Amino acid sequence: MSVSRLISLTINGEQVPRAVEPRVSLADFLRHDMLLTGTPVGCEMGVCGACLVLVDGRAVHACLTLAVQADGAKVETIEGLT
Repeated sequence: MSVSRLISLTINGEQVPRAVEPRVSLADFLRHDMLLTGTPVGCEMGVCGACLVLVDGRAVHACLTLAVQADGAKVETIEGLT
């Protein structure tokens, strides 16, 4: 049984503290916890690039990045670019 971990990150300019399971991908966290559905999950292998988000200004595959890895980071999704 895994234990939730408290993370804090800035998503599209808004500070967000949340408890997440360590195995949850950043894509699933954005889509399910934050309701930011502009980050789709395509191939889930980092090949298609559909899930790209900016983490501290770098493009990363949200399907291959764990939400806990973004702790303390600034994340921008497509919703934040509009």
